[in-house]
Amino acid sequence: MKYYKQTQRPILNNFFFHTVLVGNPGTGKTTVARILAQIFRALGILERGHLIETDRQGLIAGYVGQTAIKTSEKIDEAMGGVLFIDEAYSLTQSGMTATGDFGAEAIQTILKRMEDDRGKFFVFVAGYPENMQAFLKANPGLTSRFDRTLRFEDYTVEELMLIAQKMIQDKSFKITKEGLEALKLHLKNLYTHRDKHFGNARTVRSLVEDIIKKQNLRLANLAMTEMSKKKQNLIENEDITPITSEDKSSLYQRKPIGFS
Repeated sequence: MKYYKQTQRPILNNFFFHTVLVGNPGTGKTTVARILAQIFRALGILERGHLIETDRQGLIAGYVGQTAIKTSEKIDEAMGGVLFIDEAYSLTQSGMTATGDFGAEAIQTILKRMEDDRGKFFVFVAGYPENMQAFLKANPGLTSRFDRTLRFEDYTVEELMLIAQKMIQDKSFKITKEGLEALKLHLKNLYTHRDKHFGNARTVRSLVEDIIKKQNLRLANLAMTEMSKKKQNLIENEDITPITSEDKSSLYQRKPIGFS
């Protein structure tokens, strides 16, 4: 950008940053996409720098010919900013009917608009690494349009711990030393048994909300004389329930998404 400005070359609508974001849920793909859109606007690459989030449901219609219209309308919303397609690989899964493949129709529409409106908007596609690889191979035009890939690794136990502490602090709670040790053990169990559907920060958010709910229920059983202001905002060891075998089956498994 600095070079272009020094040589007085136009910046707006002259760059093409269509990007693939791969990683498990809760690793910050959408957050980073928003930040990048704001950076592009600040640099003068995009006119508005807003982010329009969508998925298969937001692009696919129920009848032949309507998908192209619906997809184009979503692109029009993203003009001057970024169209963020979450779980983009779903556009190449199922959706095939006797009258045509609606997902393929959506992809063709997106590719055409990426060419017709070069530089006026960017497309970010996000999803699991394996699925996104299959998505890009599904259409020869996709690979050539997306020239950069950002990979989001799972957070480490230490990073999950920092996220949990930040969330607890943001909710005006404090946690005892024993509680911190129990929380770290809990997160270590989650991390050890994770699979490709591991929720990362989303799982931590659900865990923190559950801990606070248990703390509230514990305090509800105390007499008012025992409930000091300090205790009202203090999370203790007993508020963090160890993971049971039954919990693991629900935490580490996720039903596959199907489209008909």
